[in-house]
This record gives sequence, structure tokens and C-alpha cells, in this order.
Amino acid sequence: MPRVTENVYYIPGQDGFMPDAHAYVLGNPSSQDLSIVDAGFVGKGNYKVESIQKEGIEVSTVKRIIMTHTHLDHIGCLAEIRKELPWVEVWAHRSEADLLEQGDERAVYGMNMFKTLCQLQFGLKPGAFKFKVDRKLDGGETLTLGGMAWEVVHIPGHSMGSIGLYHRPAKILIPGDVAYADHAIGRFDLYGANPSELKKSLIRLSELEVDALLPGHNQIVKGLPKDYLAKTVRQWESYLH
Repeated sequence: MPRVTENVYYIPGQDGFMPDAHAYVLGNPSSQDLSIVDAGFVGKGNYKVESIQKEGIEVSTVKRIIMTHTHLDHIGCLAEIRKELPWVEVWAHRSEADLLEQGDERAVYGMNMFKTLCQLQFGLKPGAFKFKVDRKLDGGETLTLGGMAWEVVHIPGHSMGSIGLYHRPAKILIPGDVAYADHAIGRFDLYGANPSELKKSLIRLSELEVDALLPGHNQIVKGLPKDYLAKTVRQWESYLH
């Protein structure tokens, strides 16, 4: 589990037949108040938990899992992690949290064809992603996580409840699947997606000072050029309307 910077760790996703989202572990281990950001794909729960243990971190110090959004590649192994860490809370944006609590899986699978494929391929049953969400986020909050302050930014477009986490002192941004390296962005054709909202979200992110970009997939970037996110907006804006 590589360390990105002080008190921020990175568990690389293990892509296979389907992509597996990266997970991030936030907080000073001595605080006994660590957070995992995103879980990952189905079957990856043990890998994520073991990655934390191999770093010498007691899993009892993990108190919550914060979802940047609830697509299957991010939430697929949430139940597996909670089986190993049954005390952890689940935090998510209100718009997708309400769906999870109702057992409405449209924001998990994104499209019916993908739902059918995954249920057949991985033996997933209806209701597999019905969860109680312990804290519903709206955007605009500042969370104190393991001795660090993280701002919650609501950035819909890839999904209705996408959030970013921003640590202003070190200029670290965790944008989920809204923005990636190489000026790539998240898809905007699934349930709850909205291209014009995605454009607004990218503009919102471009107004932040970001040195380290920690996306949901592909490479992480440190020493991000100051105009990187603004260039991303310009590259995609003609498609986002």
C-alpha cells in the first residue's frame, strides 16, 4: 500500500474482467480514526483489507468507508469489507445514499444490460447493494478525518451523487471518476449521469489548487500542472451539453 503523502495511502485497483477502483486510506494512524475512500469491485474486499494490514495498520482504527459514488466498480466489495470490519460506517452523498437504503440499484449498475451481465457472471442477487448509510453528505461539509480536514465537493455528472474530497493544506484532490490523468473524464451515459452537470463539476474542480490528483482509476498524478483541470474542461466542453 504505497504512501502518497503523509497520512494518505493508496491501494491500487486490481483490474480484471471488470475494472476495480482504487481505494485510499486517509488519516494519521495514531489518531485511531482512519477512513477508506471507496471499496472496489466484487471479490476485491480481502485484497483491500490485507493491503492495510500489510502496512502495519490495525484495521480496528478504520472507522468509515466514504463513497465517491456508488457504481459497481467502487461499491462492489463494500459488503466484503464490512464482513471483515463490521463496525465501519458508510458515508455517501444523499442522492445515492437514499437509493442504497431503498434497495434501488440503478445507480450501482448504471444500465439494465450491465446489471444482467454482472448478476450472471458474479452471482449477484437482487438487493445485494441495499445498505444503511450512516452519514448522508450534501457537499460543502468539512470533515475531520484522522486529524486532517477534507472538504466535500458535490460534483455530479458522472453520477448524480459523485463527490470529491479536497485537502486544502496539501492541495490533494480525490475526484472519484469525474477526472483522471491524461485529461480523461468519467463517462456520462449511465443512470443519473448528466453531461452539462459534468461540465459544471469539472469547472468547479478547475478552480481548486491541486498538486496531487488521486482518481478512481489509472495513474495518480503528483505535481499536477496548474492549468491541468482547466485544459481538461476545454478539451471536453464541446461534448458536454
